[in-house]
Amino acid sequence: MAESVYKVIELIGTSTESWEKAAANAVETASKSLRELRIAEVVQLDMHLDQGKVATYRVKLKVSFKYESGD
Repeated sequence: MAESVYKVIELIGTSTESWEKAAANAVETASKSLRELRIAEVVQLDMHLDQGKVATYRVKLKVSFKYESGD
């Protein structure tokens, strides 16, 4: 197996339905501009509240992808 290097970034996904959909939204959106996504780790879950009710679910993720140096 060849040696590889991966970069890790933080993303925040949102959904009005669930944390799962918020996380999926972040990964799906990132996959449109980043190649070879590998791991997504949930770092934090929170909610935006409006008048005492949940308005938006938010998920902070650390996502890794294969680093390409461009050499």
